[in-house]
Amino acid sequence: MPDPILTAEGLRKRYRSGDRVIEVLRAAALSVGPGESVSIRGESGSGKTTLLNLLAGLDGAEGGEIRWAGVAIAGRSNNTLASLRARFLGMVFQAYYLIPELDALGNVLMARRMLGRVGAPERARARELLVRVGLAERVRHLPSQLSGGERQRVAIARALMNGPQVILADEPTGNLDEHTGDTVVDALLGACSEQGAALVLVTHNPDHAARCNRRQFLHDGVLRPV
Repeated sequence: MPDPILTAEGLRKRYRSGDRVIEVLRAAALSVGPGESVSIRGESGSGKTTLLNLLAGLDGAEGGEIRWAGVAIAGRSNNTLASLRARFLGMVFQAYYLIPELDALGNVLMARRMLGRVGAPERARARELLVRVGLAERVRHLPSQLSGGERQRVAIARALMNGPQVILADEPTGNLDEHTGDTVVDALLGACSEQGAALVLVTHNPDHAARCNRRQFLHDGVLRPV
């Protein structure tokens, strides 16, 4: 059995609200294998987004350890972590976060610009990814000219641009109607499978969660299999 590509052990995270200390995560653990898809559900406010931010190295845990491809990320400088993240992870958010002034192709290429020069091979790859997620006719469209589902598929292509080993998706269908959400999940699972990328999908939708290889539920600060 191959070694996990993403691991988290004993994660703890607390927030202060006035005089109260809220323990969002306590001893949360997760292990994801290469190319595996894992869904995470939980009640509103249970800490799902907090968990994804920790896994992405966007926030620091108060306890526990996170490893990307066997390498612990704690204690690394922001610049080093950002460079590692750009190569190892792709992220898809509920709010898309597309640049309004750039067309679909330009938005996908932004992921590559974080790593340096963009040339003809990179442009060809960005176009290919947009074709794969069903946007062959939307390459030169601005975000304002795209539907919500189309914007999210641009975001999926952008997340895959650098050939990441893991995609973290935080409620990617939260702003979409049911049918459009289904097509976005189709595109996300299909693209990850074609690229060989593992997927961690945070979702409130039980049907979308059931399409992943494994299902987890976050409750009382702990992840449990479903």
